[in-house]
Amino acid sequence: MATTTAPAREARTGPPSILLKTVMAVTGLVGIAYLLIHMYGNLMILVGPEAFDEYAHHIRTFGEPMLPEKGLLWIIRVALLASLVLHVWAAATMWRRANAARSQRYVMTRRGYGNFYAKAMRWGGLAILTFIIFHVLHFTTQTVTIGEAHASPAARVLDTFSHWWGVLIYLAAMIFLGLHLLHGFWGGGHDDGAELLAQARRADPVRLHPGDHHHRGGLHDPAVRHPVRASRLRTADL
Repeated sequence: MATTTAPAREARTGPPSILLKTVMAVTGLVGIAYLLIHMYGNLMILVGPEAFDEYAHHIRTFGEPMLPEKGLLWIIRVALLASLVLHVWAAATMWRRANAARSQRYVMTRRGYGNFYAKAMRWGGLAILTFIIFHVLHFTTQTVTIGEAHASPAARVLDTFSHWWGVLIYLAAMIFLGLHLLHGFWGGGHDDGAELLAQARRADPVRLHPGDHHHRGGLHDPAVRHPVRASRLRTADL
């Protein structure tokens, strides 16, 4: 009789990993949708300062009189804030869970894209979160200024990007954001495949055991590959 030697896993508390990954994926898609809309609006600066200021004005007054002034903006802000909180919560929970599961450091260091992906997602995510806070303080509340304070949104953009360190801040943020999106799509596809394999092994751990290919009922059992022929052979044995 075939047996497995895999050690029993301790009961995991908290939400399942598949739920956390789903939350990160859904909230990430919400962020991507907003980024595309935000990018479209920012490109208005290439048309001219007047076009950009008009776009900013329409965002504040969109939906009037059905919505109050800045009503749509606050709906978007609340949705984005909720998505950001859920995204950070899911990421922090998985980060703590991964660290808790590692009782000791690996003797051999993992190499390759997977290790780079894990580090870039964590520290890059923190960098993006820091930039989001800075961006809100810079353009929304105007608590932080680069150059002089301007009432015109277009003037704030042009003044910011006339300073080399302002360009450097936003360029670094876009690099971190691009890497985060790249790693997010890569990790999503990688985790989906790993999760499906893990579910299959939990459903039938003996049949999918990699070192046991010839036990009865396994993948290489003739009764599984050729059930009709096997039944005839067993009838003849009687």
